[in-house]
Amino acid sequence: MANTKSAAKSARQTLRRRERNAGVITGLKSEQKKFRKALADGKPDVVKAEFVKLTSALDKAAKRGVIHRNVADRKKSRLTKALSKAKA
Repeated sequence: MANTKSAAKSARQTLRRRERNAGVITGLKSEQKKFRKALADGKPDVVKAEFVKLTSALDKAAKRGVIHRNVADRKKSRLTKALSKAKA
């Protein structure tokens, strides 16, 4: 239990932020699953569209501080590798 008004407000803000961040992370996982499924199906136009959506979502999450920017960059790098391997 918070001892001061400012601590109580901080606790409320933390709860709101945690819920919002969890939603963003869940969305990222869903986008990753869609990309992997498109890769497995082997449809190049769908794969490219999913890749663009996923990289955009990763950049937005990193910009907002939900994930670290290095994590976003690493994931994008691995996605690019997977994309180029699928094309070859």
